[in-house]
Amino acid sequence: MLGKLKRNAFISVGLGFILIWLSEATETQVNYTAKPRVVLPPNYVKEIRPPSKKGSPVIVDFSIFVVDINSINVEDMDFRVDMFIHQCWHEPRLEIPDDIFEEGDDYVTLLPEVFENFWQPDPYFLNSKIAEIATLTHKFTSVTLYKNKTVRYAARMHAIIACQMEFQLYPMDIQVCPIHIESFSSNNQKVKLRWSDSGVTLNPELKLLQYNLGQPLQLEESDGYMPEKVGNFSRLTVFFRFERQIGHHLIQTFAPSSLVVMLSWFSFWLGLDAIPGRVTLLVTCMLTLVTMFTGADIPPVAYVKALDLWMAGCMLSVFAALAEFVVVKVLDVQYQYQVNRIPKRISNMEKGQCATVASWEGGAVRSRKATQTPTTPGQTSLQGNGGPPKPARRQSLLSVAWTDTDTGVEKIMWREIDKVSRAVFPILFFVFVLLYWPILLMKSS
Repeated sequence: MLGKLKRNAFISVGLGFILIWLSEATETQVNYTAKPRVVLPPNYVKEIRPPSKKGSPVIVDFSIFVVDINSINVEDMDFRVDMFIHQCWHEPRLEIPDDIFEEGDDYVTLLPEVFENFWQPDPYFLNSKIAEIATLTHKFTSVTLYKNKTVRYAARMHAIIACQMEFQLYPMDIQVCPIHIESFSSNNQKVKLRWSDSGVTLNPELKLLQYNLGQPLQLEESDGYMPEKVGNFSRLTVFFRFERQIGHHLIQTFAPSSLVVMLSWFSFWLGLDAIPGRVTLLVTCMLTLVTMFTGADIPPVAYVKALDLWMAGCMLSVFAALAEFVVVKVLDVQYQYQVNRIPKRISNMEKGQCATVASWEGGAVRSRKATQTPTTPGQTSLQGNGGPPKPARRQSLLSVAWTDTDTGVEKIMWREIDKVSRAVFPILFFVFVLLYWPILLMKSS
């Protein structure tokens, strides 16, 4: 019985060793099939850049395909861009067998894990706030190896790029936002970045909500000195030109504000007998402009913008109409006051035949003979006889009303001011418009 138990134990141990051996063999086979058959030389060091001619840097071709541009934030002064980036360089140290290429192909796609054993350039976005490789279940990257030992790296990225925006010409401003790409640790004597033939390509279906994207894009290659890293580094720059569309602001701001200003001119046709309606109209126009401009999406900057000048012109026009109403009302009060205090004078002092002056003072009629007042030699001043009358009280009345010498019709000052304002206010506003838009268009262009 004991021997049988020992025999079963030996059999179990043997079976265990066999299972372990089979599992290791299977794992070895799986690992072998997962490994690419790209042979790196024994002395390959991924921290050392590929060999090149003496004194010449490694050339890295760079290209970008812009998928989308969104979230142009005027408050934070940045924008988000989704893109594919591509980098290509020559790695002569690789030993590539021909049997890894499929028939008719001159390239093979490697696993990202294998790419970690290769030397890689280290470009980064110099003026980015955030730059990340897109992921779902894994990072969206690929590595392609060509027969001529060219390595091509591609990745789907999104980045938030800082942009120093200027809003003096808002809402007809043009923002030029660069993206700077630079090698982080290798100076320009070791690595040189350059734009490939494709450069920067835009998605043909790309549309921006409030901007037009100026084309073609301006590309630059330069060497920038970085004091933080104490050296000159190769740099690529692409300039995005964002031209703001004026249509939205024409419909939402400029056209309504112009109509409100024109509405305020109707107050000049309302007489002073419609004071409540005239005041209500002007105050409503002023409050409408204030609400319109305070509710507009205006960048909160400290300096004066083009839209601020338009707002000031519209509000000044309405305020001037309100001030004009105050002036004519004061003149009307003075006119009514003087008409009620000074009676109508009845005189027949024509052709020097009147010898007395009738004066109505305090409800009593007083008559007095004309007297001769001594003046300078050779001159005589007569009141009521031999000379024109000089009623002192009538002079104050002439400042607010007078009689037209041609028609004999009495004209009142406040009414004449209203008539003149009906033409002056529209002319001044149209002059402001004719000066505003050509200057703004000329500066924005």
